[in-house]
Amino acid sequence: MKRNGFIYRAFDLYYDGFRNMRLGKTLWTIIAIKLFIMFAVLKVFFFPNFLKQHAEKGGEADFVMEQFEKVSNE
Repeated sequence: MKRNGFIYRAFDLYYDGFRNMRLGKTLWTIIAIKLFIMFAVLKVFFFPNFLKQHAEKGGEADFVMEQFEKVSNE
């Protein structure tokens, strides 16, 4: 990779910045934990798989089409 290339310079900027961080590493750890909680834990409890519960296996597309038709006819 060329040392003058944009990708190398961008990588070097972030690598050097993260290597010299003290407080930033702690903040990034907190951000990563919060993202894990939001996407992994909350998804399991608050966003169930609606199609799996209401549609037959392999018939998900037909179920969605029926729901669209039902809503459009109202």
